[in-house]
Amino acid sequence: MKLKELAENLEIDADEFLEMMRLFLETSASDLNQCQSGIDEGNSEKVITATHSIKGAAINLGLVEIYEVAKETERKARENQLDRATEGVMILQEKLDQIAASLQEEKTKSERPRGEDRK
Repeated sequence: MKLKELAENLEIDADEFLEMMRLFLETSASDLNQCQSGIDEGNSEKVITATHSIKGAAINLGLVEIYEVAKETERKARENQLDRATEGVMILQEKLDQIAASLQEEKTKSERPRGEDRK
């Protein structure tokens, strides 16, 4: 995931955007746990609330793929198809893992001494 490109597209300072992505990751991980809990409990409302939160934050950060998956998962929950919402939860988890890896990569880059990334 090219986080710096996303920041440029949104006209946000790269460092501020990375911090926003860290917060998104933390919040979305919690929401995703709530979503899975809702599925396990058969509680559609819990799933709807959690996926709606992820959906809104994702679109504000330009994360269109995550937005689309959350939107579809929310739709399935609204239709009380929680068994079909599980796939969306797994995809969202994969996407969050990709963001976490990208953030770690950016952190590693920023910690290198100048010039070392040119090797």
